[in-house]
Order: sequence, then C-alpha cells, then structure tokens
Amino acid sequence: MTEQHTMPTKYDPNETEKKWYDYWKKGEFFKPTDDPSKEPYSIVIPPPNVTGKLHLGHAWDATLQDILARTKRMQGYDTLWLPGMDHAGIATQAKVEARLKEQGMSKHDLGREGFIEKSWEWKEEYASFIRKQWAKVGISVDYSRERFTLDSGLSDAVTEVFVSLYEQGLIYRGEYIINWDPHTKTALSDIEVIHQDVQGAFYHMEYPLVDGTGSIKIATTRPETMLGDTAVAVHPKDDRYSHLVGKMVKLPITGREIPIVADEYVDREFGSGAVKITPAHDPNDFEIGNRHDLPRILVMNEDGTMNENAGKYQGLDRFDCRKQIVKDLQESGVLFEIEEHLHSVGHSERSGVVVEPYLSMQWFVKMQPLAEESLKMQEHEDTKVTFVPERFEGTYTRWMENIRDWCISRQLWWGHRIPAWYHKETNELYVGKEAPQDPENWVQDEDVLDTWFSSALWPFSTMGWPNEDAEDLKRYYPTDVLVTGYDIIYFWVSRMIFQGKAFTNKRPFKDVLIHGLIRDADGKKMSKSLGNGVDPQEVIDKYGADSLRFFLATGSTPGNDLRFYWEKVESTWNFGNKIWNASRFALMNMEGLSYDEIDITKEKTIADKWILTRLGQTAETVTRLLDSYEFGEAGRTLYSFIWDDVCDWYIEMAKLTLYGEDEEAKATTRSVLAYVLDHTMRMLHPFMPFITEEIWQYLPHQGESITVAEWPLFTSEFYDLKALQDMETLKTLIRSIRNTRSELNVPMSKQIELFIRPANDETKACLETGSAYIEKFANPSKLVIANDLETPEKAMSHALTGMEIFMPLAGLLDLDAEIARLEKEKEKLTKEVERIEKKLSNQGFVAKAPAQVVEEEKKKKADYESKRTIVMERIAELSA
Repeated sequence: MTEQHTMPTKYDPNETEKKWYDYWKKGEFFKPTDDPSKEPYSIVIPPPNVTGKLHLGHAWDATLQDILARTKRMQGYDTLWLPGMDHAGIATQAKVEARLKEQGMSKHDLGREGFIEKSWEWKEEYASFIRKQWAKVGISVDYSRERFTLDSGLSDAVTEVFVSLYEQGLIYRGEYIINWDPHTKTALSDIEVIHQDVQGAFYHMEYPLVDGTGSIKIATTRPETMLGDTAVAVHPKDDRYSHLVGKMVKLPITGREIPIVADEYVDREFGSGAVKITPAHDPNDFEIGNRHDLPRILVMNEDGTMNENAGKYQGLDRFDCRKQIVKDLQESGVLFEIEEHLHSVGHSERSGVVVEPYLSMQWFVKMQPLAEESLKMQEHEDTKVTFVPERFEGTYTRWMENIRDWCISRQLWWGHRIPAWYHKETNELYVGKEAPQDPENWVQDEDVLDTWFSSALWPFSTMGWPNEDAEDLKRYYPTDVLVTGYDIIYFWVSRMIFQGKAFTNKRPFKDVLIHGLIRDADGKKMSKSLGNGVDPQEVIDKYGADSLRFFLATGSTPGNDLRFYWEKVESTWNFGNKIWNASRFALMNMEGLSYDEIDITKEKTIADKWILTRLGQTAETVTRLLDSYEFGEAGRTLYSFIWDDVCDWYIEMAKLTLYGEDEEAKATTRSVLAYVLDHTMRMLHPFMPFITEEIWQYLPHQGESITVAEWPLFTSEFYDLKALQDMETLKTLIRSIRNTRSELNVPMSKQIELFIRPANDETKACLETGSAYIEKFANPSKLVIANDLETPEKAMSHALTGMEIFMPLAGLLDLDAEIARLEKEKEKLTKEVERIEKKLSNQGFVAKAPAQVVEEEKKKKADYESKRTIVMERIAELSA
C-alpha cells in the first residue's frame, strides 16, 4: 500500500478497521505460503454454531487464536488458521421451527426435504452474520479453506467413521434408557443434560401383597411412572424382606400383579429398603430388569404425555398425570405420606425442559476401547495432548476413565442422516457408505447423528481426510493448538482426541489452551435471562476492535474466568490514543526519512542505547510469554514498555536531541525512534492489529503489510548493560526529585537548586553524561554534581543508591515538617534493617537458601544501613 505522510490528529477505528481488513483479505495475507522450506503451524477454529450471532465468549476465543496465528505468521511459519461453522443440529432445528411457527407453519407442512432447504437458508443467513463479526474482530483466518460440518467433504468423513466403527463392532443399535427431551422430541447425551436442584417430594406408598398377608412400603419422586412398574426389589441380604422374595404384589390403580425380586443394587439403608422397578423409565431399573428378565412397559409418548399403557390417564401431560395420580392414591389410602425433598433433576441444555429417562431404540458408540487407546497416548511426551493449564488434564482423564457409551442418534431432520437402511419386508439391517442397490426395498433410518459426532472429526476432516493423500492433511495435521473453554472438555475436546487417535493414529493437536467463561462485573455468568450480556459489536462500535481485543487478551490468566468491565475497555482505548499521539510526534520528527536511511549503528545517546536494549529485552520476554500462552503477561509487558519506556521516557528524552543543533545526533535519534516504533508496532500487532497497521503504514517500512513483517528478535548487538544501569540511575534520581516536588506542592515550572553527591566516580560520570536529562526533567536553577560536595545547610535530602541529593529549603519547606518526614524515613529504614537481620539470623534460612540469595540479602541490609546513616545525619543537621 502506498506510504502516507500526515497522520490525522485523532485515530478513528470505525473508518480504519474496515479499510485494513478488506486490504488484508484482498492481499491474501491470511493464506498459508505453502513454502516447503517454512515450518508449518496450524490451528482450526472451534466452529461456532449457525444458530445466532457471536457473543463475547467467541470474541475472546477468536482473539487468543488470532494472537497466536499473527505471531507465528510474522515469525516465518507457514501458518494456517482454518475457519468454519457447525450445523448445531438440535439448536438450529429449534430456531428454524420457531421461525416457521411465526409464519403459521410446521416442519411437517414442508416435509423433510422442504424443511432441510429452509435450514440451509437459515445457515447461509447466519453464516453471513458470523463472517461479518469475524471481520469486525479482525481475525486472520484463511477464508478460502472455510468448512461447514454438513458440507460434502465433512459428510463423507462422517459416513466413513460411522461405517468403520460399526464394522469394528464399536457402533451398535439397542434399546436403552436414554435422556429424552419431550420438547424437541429427541435423545440427548449425558453431557447435554444440566442438573438443577428442584423442590420436589418423596411419595410414600404401600403395595399390597396378592396373598393378603400385608403390604410392602416403597417411595418414589415420580409416581406417574408407577404405571410402568414391573417389580419391587429388595436386597438379598435384607432379613426384613427375605421371606417376601418371590411373592407377588398388586400394583395400585392398575391391579396388575408384579413380583418381589432380590437384587444387590438396592440400598438397604435408604428409605424402606424396598424400591419400585420401572425398566422403561429409569436407567438403573433397566439394568435390574435385564438381570431378572422383567418386561419393559413404556407409559409415555415422545412429547411427554401419557400413552395407552397409562390407562385412564392416557393423554395427560406427565406432570398433570402426577397430580391426578397422587390425588387418586390418597383417596384410595395407598399413599400415606408426602415428604418434601430437594433433589437434582436433569434439564435439557437445549430446551430447558425436564429430561425424561426414556426407553428407546438408539444408536450408541462403545466408548471403553476408544477411551483406553486415548489415555495410552497421554503416557508419552511425543503423543500426548498437553493441556494448558495442566490441571485440566485431570478433568479430561477422569472423564475418559469413567466414560459411558455415547448415544449418537437424534430424532431430527437437520444433520447427518445415519447411513443405515432397513429392508421393508425382512427388517434386515444394512449399514454402508452407499445406499443399497435396490433402494425401492429399503428404507433409511430416519435419525441423524449427534452434532458432536461430526465436530469430533473437525481437526482432520477439515484437512481433507479420509483422503490420506490430501496436501493439507499431510502438511498441517496434527494441528499445533486448540483454543477453547473449559466447559466443553467433555463435549468436544475428549471426542476429538479419541476420534483423532482412532482414525489418524495421531493426537489431533499438540496443545489445548483452556480459557474460562466471560462474566459480568459482579462475577455472574452472562445470559439473556439475566439481561447482563454484552454484544461485542456494541463494544467495537464504541471503542474499536483493538480496545476490545487488548482487554480480552490481558483480562485473565489461562484457565480462569474473565470479568467484563467497561472501564477497562475504556482504559485500553486510552492506551491506543497514547500510542497514536506518540507516533504522531515521532512522524513529525522523521519527515522524509526512508526505510533505507534508518541507521542505528552510529554513535548514540545514553537514551538511544537504553531504549534499544529495552526493545530487545521486551521482544525476548513477549516472545517467551506468547510461546507459553501467557497472553495477559505478554500484553502487560508491552503496555509497560510502550507507556513507560517509550512514551514517558524515551520520546521526552529524544526531544533534547531532535530539537538540538547536532544534525548527526539528530539523524541517529530519528533512526532509533523509527526503528523502535516499527518493531514495537510489530510486537503489538497480534494484540491490536488495526491501529498498528495504520501507524506502521505511515512509518518508514519495508513490505506490503505489518501482518507479514518479520517478528522482532532480541538483538544482542544493541544490548548495553551499562546504558541500562545508567538510565536506571537517572530515572531514579528524576523520579525522586519529582516526587519531592509533588509532596511539597512545588510545580515543575518553578526552578530549584539541586546538589548531588555521587558515591563513586562511575555514578558521577553517569550523572554528568545525563546532566541534560536532569536539567530537562528536574528544572534546576543550579545543578552541582561533585564527589566532595559539602552538605548544603538547611536542605531537603534523599539518600538514593549510589548518591545523595540535596535541595536547599529556602522558601520551599517547613523545617519541622521536613524533620518529621525524615524521622518517618529513618523508622522505615530501621524496620527494613531489622527484618533482614532477623532473616539472616535464622539458621534455617541461611542453610537452605542459595548462597546468591543470602548474599543479596546482605547487600540489601548494607544499602538500608547506609541510607539510614545519611538520613540520621540530615536530621541532626536540620535540628542544629
């Protein structure tokens, strides 16, 4: 892009951000180079659901990935960040059905094909919204490789995996108790069920023995299911009931006779020690029923209403039935007690309704063999998935060690249709990649696969698998890192790992970076119901994408939740303005300077040497922190370097040279300023891509875009330890004088006399070399630097490391107040001396601490004692 020369006085993110994003996309800077000499680096985006617009959590997740992708791209890696979206079966179908309902239609009016067509229309509409939001946040994905979990390539991968697992005996079809959502009328996996404490009741009843010799007491929280009871169970070693095992009881209301069976599952200590068994409506009862060959009687329809097996309650909603049956049982004398009971009840994550344990014919994945193979991978460094923070590996391992078979069928139309067919006459089952050759005699399974089944294949299916010769698969798989929230370790991360192992024999990613959830300022989870959500678009419109990104990147530590504060976003906005204003000043002083003219090898000022050293140190620190995913620390390191070192110190010091008469020194400082700003913008670019590109394009630069500029490296040739030490000495001195002025309400505009007594010749040389900086920042009317300085009378003093400073008090200070201040300083220094003496007198510390640490403590003690001596002398002088 052509170089510009005059920066506007204010930075306008709304005008700038679209311009640069369009430029990046047009220039194809986000595409991998496909250069075989470069080391590949790849990330696949956690695909957002096409159910709605993105929220702050997506923006956070995308920002962290973008920081990694932009950094690696600048570091010379052949970087692929692959985007895509998830069809989100249940959630999307529910949204489309709701829209149809508003139009006075249902899915049945359209039929399956018509409904799927409407779902694709929804997908295109919301995919467009998502892409616009990606652009707003500034994420650097390769759009040419965008995938969707229902596209043809991924559908081929899903079919391949299903058929393969089926042929290995790892997918089976069976009648089991599953989690049923009566609202969406589909099965749910265990992790799609949210358990909430609900105030309910224990209903205590008596089932009479058929022989008339008495009754047996049972209790239930779901009396409507008693209509499907097929036994009462007791523990085989429970002496209270051993004589009843084998006898029959009469089921109240229905009059059906059911047996009393003995089973070790029963807890003798809980309740009466006898439990009703409903194999079609409870997973534990289902297992007991299998052991005792009990019939399974389903008493509900798929929509949660009672069916024909419920007798006179047929047609009632399950909860209405509960009320009616309780009333009838009370009237008949069977129900003798209702005990209030707070208990955990499963709710559908999708619809929010109470989940019903329900007997249903479903498809399952046999998980134990797959989990075992995945856990074996964690035993070796070169095959394991590294969790960051490490504690989340335990979360993953515990889940895999205790995993249950996975119900993968869903009673929906939107999704991957199960590749299974049933013969119309023989009911023979056929599973295959292609439909049977005589399709007129076969009917395909109506169900679709759980959304997570296709999402589990995402890292390799998006790269071209099952074609193992696909170029992207060979070059970019396994991926380097997955960035995701801790809330989907079970849902998604674990499933990607076992499917990656099963079908590629590799881990799908080397690292998993886990972040938390975004909460409001009070720590509450953001939700529509609470009305505390924040639209990222609203934040971007107000403060720009860079401000939002920098806040998200620095507002938390790995694995922890992030609280959203408008004030902190505003603070990052102020940071951006600080950078803009500093850059404007710099550019005004390097007018006409070309990239080829930048020369930082010539004689430099102490400030020039210092800032180049600090630039190198910052590059080294930021690179190390980003490599370990410490985004917050990396951002804070940059913030401190830019705000404190560059803006508050270097630019102010550079003004002395830039406004001076020495043209050669001026040219060098201009070069240093250009070099430092260029490389600072590069380091900041992954965090704040828009403002850095805008500034970089004004700077003397080489190349088309900062997105592909070389990442700054720690340059040892410019490392100057003496400049660092000398600059620290000068900064300490200047800060001390400014603090004293502030304490005494002496404005910077008022000149003061300043006397400095260096402790040695080295400090004296440093102060003399930096005297121009002392004069600029301390504004003395008289500056004296001398080793043999006589202590001025009636002067305010400070004992600093390596020097004493004196400011005559005439007209500046109340002597009594100064003596009181010095007494406080003496007390503070005495406490520090006593603290270190106590530490050094502790033999345990001296024996265990490294010799270097002990020596450091001794040096601190000597320093504090020296400063205290000076303070005591000053008190004596002022008191004379």
